[in-house]
Amino acid sequence: MTIRKAISGKAGLVAAVALAALLTACATATPYQPNLPGQTASGGFTDQRLEGDRYRVTFAGNSLTSRETVERYLLYRAAELTTQQGYDWFETADRRTDRDARTVIESDPFGRPFGYYGGGGGGGGGYGYGYWRPAWRYYGAGYGGWRSWDPYWGDPFFASQAEVRTIQKFEASAEIVMHKGVKPGGDPRAYDARQIMENLTPSVQRPVAK
Repeated sequence: MTIRKAISGKAGLVAAVALAALLTACATATPYQPNLPGQTASGGFTDQRLEGDRYRVTFAGNSLTSRETVERYLLYRAAELTTQQGYDWFETADRRTDRDARTVIESDPFGRPFGYYGGGGGGGGGYGYGYWRPAWRYYGAGYGGWRSWDPYWGDPFFASQAEVRTIQKFEASAEIVMHKGVKPGGDPRAYDARQIMENLTPSVQRPVAK
């Protein structure tokens, strides 16, 4: 009887520790990190090489990570990956249709321009990456799990502000093509990788060292 109580007590202690660890993980927003299993806070970035100098970059946030943070970290990762591969600038490969750009922007489910990160000063606000338009996945238990939305193939389902409020997690992805040399002027979909990293580094939260 005493042995059973001891085993039961030990099992309860293990369960309590596991629950505490789970609650701690849930209480931390996803930092800027690779998306690997077993991390304190779930989520992070993943990269996939599609061909040559073309990559798909994804950033997944947990339930405490805002859409703005997910979008900003995705942009930062695209810039960081570009420099790591020995390139200087990148452009988005968005598979656009012939739809008018204004219609595309206004179909954003949150009803605001992409790329507003704040802190940039000036009349325009943010860092001015208004043409950074990743594709999105949204998770909400109220409508059966994950749903997708693309800025150029937008699902009207996400035009409803009432539905958007039920979203619990955000995941964004973008295809980019990398280039060497000086970024061409006049192309709003071309980004200087090092300049982006310099601008966004102060707002990038990395994992706390153990």
